[in-house]
Amino acid sequence: MNFKVSLLLALTSLSLHAQIRESELDTLVENTLKTFNIPGIAVGIVKDGKLVLAKGYGVRNIKTKQKTDANTLFGIASNSKAFTASALAVLVDEGKINWDDKVVTYLPEFKMYNEYVTAEFTIRDLLTHKSGLGLGAGDLMIWPDGHDFTPKDIVRNIRYLKPVSGFRTKYDYDNLLYVIAGEVIEKVSGQSWCDFVEERLMKPIGMNRSAASWSRLKDTTNIIVPHVPMKDKLEVIPRYTNPIFDAAAGLYASVNDLSQWLIVQMNQGKYGNGQRLFSEKQWKEMWKPQTILPTGNPYPYTSNFKCYGLGWQLTDLNGHLQVSHTGGLDGIVTQTLMIPDVQLGIIVLTNQQTGAAFNVISNTIKDRYLGLPKFDHLAYLGQERREKVDNADKITDEVWAVVSRNLNDKKSKIDFTPYIGTFKDNWFGEVVITEKKGKLYFASKRSPRLTGEIFFYKDQNFVVKWNVRSFNADAHIFFDKSDNGSVSHFTMKAISPLTDFSYDFHDLDFNRVN
Repeated sequence: MNFKVSLLLALTSLSLHAQIRESELDTLVENTLKTFNIPGIAVGIVKDGKLVLAKGYGVRNIKTKQKTDANTLFGIASNSKAFTASALAVLVDEGKINWDDKVVTYLPEFKMYNEYVTAEFTIRDLLTHKSGLGLGAGDLMIWPDGHDFTPKDIVRNIRYLKPVSGFRTKYDYDNLLYVIAGEVIEKVSGQSWCDFVEERLMKPIGMNRSAASWSRLKDTTNIIVPHVPMKDKLEVIPRYTNPIFDAAAGLYASVNDLSQWLIVQMNQGKYGNGQRLFSEKQWKEMWKPQTILPTGNPYPYTSNFKCYGLGWQLTDLNGHLQVSHTGGLDGIVTQTLMIPDVQLGIIVLTNQQTGAAFNVISNTIKDRYLGLPKFDHLAYLGQERREKVDNADKITDEVWAVVSRNLNDKKSKIDFTPYIGTFKDNWFGEVVITEKKGKLYFASKRSPRLTGEIFFYKDQNFVVKWNVRSFNADAHIFFDKSDNGSVSHFTMKAISPLTDFSYDFHDLDFNRVN
């Protein structure tokens, strides 16, 4: 037998037999639950156009102890972005739009930070994360829940966000432009984003239990609740339900339903008996590199490139194309992943917000199917997570230790009078700083859950401690105090390096209005 034939038989054998044993997966997931203190995880594996494993582990809710299964619904968060890209692809197929049409053609009120960028901004640019705006810029208009912003506010207010790089020069992940893409879909199709996505994408492929938004779920008897770790204890927190986020992060789905979505993606848009959600041409467009990303540290893998397509991340993994996305809401993180040349799809959904957990599981699964050497992803990522948490705790503990000393030092009593008043940021609106019984308080008018006590730290640097502790997003406040003692301006910045980027306090610029 010659060498080429031997190699072909070896590769064929690998493709036929390489897989992860269910018992190994069970042990892995159970250990992952314990390591990262996660209540429930659901896992789905698609191979060669079929769902070969779908299983739930742990519980949906630590209070009710209801079990997680393959039909348990999770908020898939930013995995929804691929649905928005595909909805636009359908409209391109129908000749109603082109990828490089200008956004102002459909939304004349849309404005970016300067006239040139506004005039040149295309539908494609809405999806590629290279607008020139910084990571998560303006996300405080969608995050946390409980605010009164609308998609129309985002279209109107995005002009006030300042760029951090040149237009189309650098990757910085954003959510707001996907919300605006949803507005384009509504304007062109005459349907809401939810109606269009459910009718044109989800229902045809059998995602029958899923919905494009929390409010549209017909059956919520088998659904997770979000959990947040608080000093090594888990807390159930309120679910994010605001529809403003739908086109960027709104879908609720199970691993059973999401398997159909990955099968269609790997089948280039085809489903059923040769029917199509979108054309092969548009499938290629969505899976084509649009924005170059730094490759970073792929740890046991080799990687020659990392890019963003339209709603998907595209990465070289040991010579295989990996198409994937992740998603995060308060108390929920999720991942969908495909390696199309071996027709492998992986879904990992969790009801806690530690993202390392889904990587442990998906990496181990793909190692088995690709025949890669065994690597202890749980130990590696668990240690990496502990180091990040320890570093963040050190930073925050030092800040609050200084605050505590100040509170106990009678000589450091601060006159709060100059800081009291109403201050306004152009896109976030007004906040009010008040004094009550010798304490200083911060309250946002448009996002009332962002309320908390303000403490003196040092010089003109104060810190705010949010009443909702599960935010994990306490922030510095930097007041500008003039020579005459008045305060007319302040900026902010998160204290912890682990604060979710959507708490983009650093993008705020407040000026006194009263």
